[in-house]
Amino acid sequence: MPLTKVGTPADSDGVSLSHGLKQRHLSMIALGGVIGAGLFVGSGAGIAAAGPSIVIAYALSGLLVMLVMRMLGEMSAAYPSSGSFSSHAERAIGPWAGFTAGWAFWVLLCTAVGLEGIGAAQIVHGWLPGTPEWAWVALFMVVFCGTNLAAVKNFGEFEFWFAALKVGAITLFLVLGVLALAGVLPGTDSPGGSNLTELLPNGGEGLVIGLLASVFAYGGLETVTIAAAESQDPVRGVARAVRTAMWRIAVFYVGSMAVIVALVPWDSPEVVENGPYVAALDRLGIPGAGQLMNVVVLVALLSAMNANIYGASRIGYSLVERGQGPKWLGRVSGGVPRVAVLASSVFGFLCVLLSYWRPDDVFAWLLNMIGAVILVVWIFIAVSQLRLRRRLERETPERLTVRMWAFPWLTWVALAGMATVFVLMAREPDTRVQLYSTGAMTLALAAVGYAWQRARERR
Repeated sequence: MPLTKVGTPADSDGVSLSHGLKQRHLSMIALGGVIGAGLFVGSGAGIAAAGPSIVIAYALSGLLVMLVMRMLGEMSAAYPSSGSFSSHAERAIGPWAGFTAGWAFWVLLCTAVGLEGIGAAQIVHGWLPGTPEWAWVALFMVVFCGTNLAAVKNFGEFEFWFAALKVGAITLFLVLGVLALAGVLPGTDSPGGSNLTELLPNGGEGLVIGLLASVFAYGGLETVTIAAAESQDPVRGVARAVRTAMWRIAVFYVGSMAVIVALVPWDSPEVVENGPYVAALDRLGIPGAGQLMNVVVLVALLSAMNANIYGASRIGYSLVERGQGPKWLGRVSGGVPRVAVLASSVFGFLCVLLSYWRPDDVFAWLLNMIGAVILVVWIFIAVSQLRLRRRLERETPERLTVRMWAFPWLTWVALAGMATVFVLMAREPDTRVQLYSTGAMTLALAAVGYAWQRARERR
């Protein structure tokens, strides 16, 4: 793979993408990428199931995510690539692995774009009930497709300000919550520990449901390692993002869950109906809390749309560059893979149309198919890191600017954690169908990827 010089690897795919992302863009993408709509809304169902033990659930899944990010950071600092884990899987395991991980993640991101567009449109429709939701989805798609078709710095600027708003909102929430719990927020009485008397109100089963909900709330962290390949200093950018992942997860996820369950009774209907953050702000007597959080959730959804179109286009482009997709998808102009951006946006809009045309069968099937893709990707990351680390130590140890903690023991611990999540998904009726559907898609992609690999070897 091409190198500019030792210690400053070029994009290891040999791509002709621009390097228009600045360090401030990358830092804020890393900071805000961890804050998604799933945290603001989806955590309500987890709290209702697990009660105060949701804090334990988020802490356990957060530890798993930290290990995954550290492994991914080690490989991405050594081999910066717009293909991220897909490129690493190909290098460590074989082309079929890169093909499987890359295209599975591409489908996940494109489907997520559609879901986020629907969610954002529903919020705006609530403010302007006379307007059709599909028109808002179309508008958002056009805006963010246009953003990503332009220079990459435009994507960086959008994400910079989106992330700044999300970080500011959740920081303000944490400050107000801590002040209320300390009894120093004017007009608010501290509940003390009255809402924390029963740690496991629904027993171990409730904790399991909360754990599964929390695992999938961490999606989006991988974007920073994809974006790093287009930054001015990929190695330093990845290293900084990975090294700060621990405190970001601890503060934004675990910290906010602790504040919410301390402020609001876990079985309060408002936690699920209005969302946990709105319920907490209502308890504090913050006027207009519901609409305020709707604005924050809208920003989180739009940010995710922007980031997922970007991530899907770069993953798709990287796959084509490595001979694992149709060549027309890899055309670059102005340093941007514009055809890949358009294809990713069109697939996302198709998902929106399916949600209207066939919500009970085709769209539901698509949602189940991507339900556990992120776990499949994490397994490829862990196995790739196990294999690449030995090779790096032997051949180019100077590239190990980020190192996995306690290698190889914590990598094996992470793999055991992923296996445990798979087992828990198989036990729960609501997640079992997702596990099986994702497994079927993964096996199909692996078979196609292996056939593709053998055909290339014969040629």
